[in-house]
Amino acid sequence: MRYFNILEVFEISNLKKSPNLLFIMCDQQRYDCIGFSNIRPVKTPNIDNLAKKGAWFTNAYTPIPVCAPARQALFCGKRPEYYGALWNFHITHPVCEVPQDAYFYTRHIKQQGYNTAFCGKWNVSGSLQPDKYGFDISVTSGEISAEVNKKYFEATGNKTSDISYPNGAFGDPCPIPLEYSHTHILAEKANGFINNFAKQDKPWFINIDFPEPHLPCRPSAPFDAMYNPSDVEKWGGFDDDFKGKPYMHKQQVINWNLEDVTWEKMARTVALYYGYISQYDDAIGKIIKNLEDTGQIENTLIVYTCDHGDLCGSHKMLDKHYVMYEDLVHVPFIIRYDNHIKPQTFDGYVHNCLDVVPTILDFLGIEKPTGNTLHGESLYNALAEDEKLERDFAVSSYNGQQFGLYSCRSIKIDGYKYVWNLTDIDELYDLNADPYELENIIYDEAKKDLLSSLRKKLYDELLRCEDKMIGSTKAQLLENRKM
Repeated sequence: MRYFNILEVFEISNLKKSPNLLFIMCDQQRYDCIGFSNIRPVKTPNIDNLAKKGAWFTNAYTPIPVCAPARQALFCGKRPEYYGALWNFHITHPVCEVPQDAYFYTRHIKQQGYNTAFCGKWNVSGSLQPDKYGFDISVTSGEISAEVNKKYFEATGNKTSDISYPNGAFGDPCPIPLEYSHTHILAEKANGFINNFAKQDKPWFINIDFPEPHLPCRPSAPFDAMYNPSDVEKWGGFDDDFKGKPYMHKQQVINWNLEDVTWEKMARTVALYYGYISQYDDAIGKIIKNLEDTGQIENTLIVYTCDHGDLCGSHKMLDKHYVMYEDLVHVPFIIRYDNHIKPQTFDGYVHNCLDVVPTILDFLGIEKPTGNTLHGESLYNALAEDEKLERDFAVSSYNGQQFGLYSCRSIKIDGYKYVWNLTDIDELYDLNADPYELENIIYDEAKKDLLSSLRKKLYDELLRCEDKMIGSTKAQLLENRKM
């Protein structure tokens, strides 16, 4: 039998009182396609309930609308350009990853005595698995897909590889029963982690990453037919003529062979996108219910967000790439912690993948790293103490992807968005008068002073975060990293 001294008993007692952390991320979720936003008629009752009981952020922005760099920014708490994590590592041109010896908040939490698990889309490293980043156990999307294949074959005698999806990126209904779908097998795995950790005497951290609703959208019944394409309202930006805009905007349409796409065709894709969202919301509901049934909901800090949005036909484009439209950079973000965060709508500007790291550490009572380690700002005092968040802007970046290298940086402030395109004309949008970003007013003389101030604000933020696009020398950057 082991005997504990009084100091060990005190430490174990305090650890038991530490909150659990459930971090839920999804892939390509538009802000306006969450029911709680009251913009589009998408049914997300479980996500809405998180928002009703927590803090809903109306001005949350991704640091970069690309899958892998956004997740790397989240895990290390820095803008991805700092490490050269510029685009997805599995696409054509080789690219840097965040080095393994960099700071990762996931490892930091594990080091404080938490049980840790990862479940879902692993897009943080192309070569290293979750165990290298602080997770005790994990099940990735490839493993979940293998189980989907197995269960579908056992139930039907058919292979998922034989399923035909004739519409490709535009999406199709999925014949796999809902209980065997990726969303619901993922939820089942996550609940298994929750239940196993609940039996132990330590707090837990579970990171759940849904690959949905990333295209191609293939929801199962009943979600495949939940929305009628004829009822889907056209995106406000669909009829963009791209006059006065950078060449890459129209080129993006050409790259996808979408020059002649009609709204009737795109509405079908949007209806499937809605259905995919409602399907993974249903899966999230099963996870939240399990927390309630096991009596863990009140002692669990729950974070819900995504890597970025989805054009999904807006500006006649699919997916993302080369543009900084609100469809892509404006994202849903919710933090719920019963009895610690009062239900509220938070209108301040936040960077979801950057601010969430110091915020989580503060709510978990874990000391933040010192020095120039994190680029985000903790929201703890704003949420728990009603203090004002000083930031009045949001900055996002883009660096290139499978169609080639094309860099841009954007800043949104006071209803305006400025986009610095390094190899083409810049963009300026008055979002109050032009919410769908159809008219580029970059040459409007009346906006000259505003433009100057936006450029200065953007420059200062990029300088603070050591963005190499603003011309810092290698020696300066290396010296700054020592601080």
